[in-house]
Amino acid sequence: MSDLFSGGLPPARKPGEGTGTGPAPAASADAPRPLADRLRPGKLAEIVGQDHLVGPQGTITRMLRSSSLGSLILWGPPGTGKTTAARLLARETDLAFDQISAIFSGVADLKKVFETARMRRANGRGTLLFVDEIHRFNRAQQDSFLPVMEDGTVTLVGATTENPSFELNAALLSRAHVMVFHALGPEAIEALFARAEEAIGRPLPLDAGAARRWRGWPTATGARR
Repeated sequence: MSDLFSGGLPPARKPGEGTGTGPAPAASADAPRPLADRLRPGKLAEIVGQDHLVGPQGTITRMLRSSSLGSLILWGPPGTGKTTAARLLARETDLAFDQISAIFSGVADLKKVFETARMRRANGRGTLLFVDEIHRFNRAQQDSFLPVMEDGTVTLVGATTENPSFELNAALLSRAHVMVFHALGPEAIEALFARAEEAIGRPLPLDAGAARRWRGWPTATGARR
């Protein structure tokens, strides 16, 4: 997910205006950026360790190629690229990107999000609604997504670390494709090391023991969630 406190409060968002997929306000070219931000994938194919989904013949890649992207449930360990994938999907399909968390959102929040998506759709643009920790919503809250999924108001992309078959309504699952994100293996970790070293222009300051521990870490982050 900088100038919040400079120059007073930001202007209010107009009705029907979403977060969109355009670039964030430009920072100074000399402004420092955390390494994780510098390594953030700019394309789906740059997400490491998920070639079965975003590689040349990956499931999501083929959906995009055939213009058949529908609602998705992204299931996998933390830090494997689910949120990044959702943002890039919105960008590649020219959908406005809205994000909520099931931990902090309730029925009132869902109603506001759905109404904004309806207004946006009336103006000719669709919405990709990303719901983090979607399994935290109760059954009734999950059911509230069904009408807006069915009529095309939103393309739902939900992320979960729990087995969707046990945590999500059957009705919701029947309207979405489940995409499994894998924990990162040694090859993916090596690719991240190489990318980081290229970004900083020097070897990473890791001794042999630290490098071995990272290569053996089962859920190391390949894309910021």
